Amino acid sequence: MAKEFWIGFDLGGTKMMATVFDKNFKILGSKRKKTKSSDGETGAERLVGVVEEALLEAKIDKDDLCGIGIGFPGPLDLNDGIVLESPNLGWKNFDLRGLLEKKFKCPVVVGNDVDVGTYGEYKFGAGQKSRCVVGVFPGTGIGGGCVYEGKILRGKKLSCLEIGHMQMIQNGRLCGCGRRGCLETLSSRLAIAAESAMAVYRGEAPHLEKIAGTDVSQMRSGAIAEAIHEGDEIIELIVRNAARWLGIAVANTVNLLAPEIVVLGGGLVEAMKEIYVEEVEKAVDNFAMKSLADEVEIMAAKLGDDAGVMGAAALAKDTFTKE
Repeated sequence: MAKEFWIGFDLGGTKMMATVFDKNFKILGSKRKKTKSSDGETGAERLVGVVEEALLEAKIDKDDLCGIGIGFPGPLDLNDGIVLESPNLGWKNFDLRGLLEKKFKCPVVVGNDVDVGTYGEYKFGAGQKSRCVVGVFPGTGIGGGCVYEGKILRGKKLSCLEIGHMQMIQNGRLCGCGRRGCLETLSSRLAIAAESAMAVYRGEAPHLEKIAGTDVSQMRSGAIAEAIHEGDEIIELIVRNAARWLGIAVANTVNLLAPEIVVLGGGLVEAMKEIYVEEVEKAVDNFAMKSLADEVEIMAAKLGDDAGVMGAAALAKDTFTKE
C-alpha cells in the first residue's frame, strides 16, 4: 500500500480529539475541541468538523484514508457502530459508523472510549507485550477496559468491564445508573469533589477554598492536587480514601482476570499519580489472592490524552488490515 493513513478519534466527557497517523503511528495532524458547542453547531457537525480539521492540518486528503477508529463513551452497539444513548450530544440510536463512512468513504470501527484507551496503552504505552492488561480510568465516572491476548475483551455487542458500577456498599449512595452503592459513588471525581466541598464548608480545607470555594464544578483534578500540595491534609485523606475503594475494586478484578499489568489513567491519576498507584497497590496486596497479587504490576498510564486516539487508530488498522 503506497499510502497508509489512519485516524483515531476520542470523545471524552468534555472534549473530542481527532489525530491523523501514518502507518508507523507518527502523528501528522491533530485537532481538539470541546464536546459541547456554544454556537448552535450539532454534535454530528462538530464531530465531522474535528476530523476534517485534523486532515487539513496533516495535509492529507480523505480519499487517502485507510480507516477511522473512534472511542466513544456510553452504551454502544459495537457490531453496528450505533450510539445507543449519548446525553452530552442528545443522541439516541445514532448511526455513528454510518455517518463517518458516508462522509469519509473509508471503513470505520467504533469502540468504547476506555477500551480504546486501554488498547492504546497495550500497543504503545504501559501495557506493551502483556498477555492481559486491565485499564482503569477514574474521572467524572470510572471506566474499565481489558485487552486479553491482543483482543479487547467485550460482550456479544456491548462493551464490558463496567468497573464503575461494581457494587461496593449495599444500599449506599445513589449512582447515576439508578442503583446504589456503585464504585462511582465512592471514587469518581464528582464523589471526591462533593466530599471536598463539605470539608471546605466546615473550614477544614483553606487552600481549596481559595482555589474553588465550595463550587463542586471548579474542583477539577488539578485544583484538588494543588490543594493537597499546599497542605490541605483533609483533601489528601479524601483522595486516598477514594483511591483505596478503587483499589478494592481493582483487587477483585485481579482475582477474576489475573492481569500482568493494571494501568491507571485519567485526569485524577495524572494529577496525583503517586497517591493512586500507592493506594491501589496496597489494596491489591490486601484484597487480591496472594498468588495473583504477586504477579500483577500497578502502573500509571504513559500516553496521557494520546492513549485514546492512538488506541482507536490502532484498532482500526488491526481490524481492517489483512495479514
